[in-house]
Amino acid sequence: MTEIVKELNGHKGRYVLRRNGEEAEVTFSVTSPTLIIADHTGVPDSFRGTGAGLALVEAMVADARASGFKIMPLCPFVNAQRKKHPEWADAFSV
Repeated sequence: MTEIVKELNGHKGRYVLRRNGEEAEVTFSVTSPTLIIADHTGVPDSFRGTGAGLALVEAMVADARASGFKIMPLCPFVNAQRKKHPEWADAFSV
């Protein structure tokens, strides 16, 4: 799988994975230096079954831990992954 890049534009951002001209992403809003809201996961059909969505959430969790912010999982996919991975509890604000 290709590298996941974090893009930030003011109070909006995303973690994006690009492959063959297509993008999978998890978008977020920055509410404070210590909290982001994960609001949407978009994965094209060509990425389905590749683990791209999970890899994006893993990158966000790793970034939260490294940078000292928490994730509020408004996005249903991110929230479902949080529930499947109790070891990530320290990265979430729920």
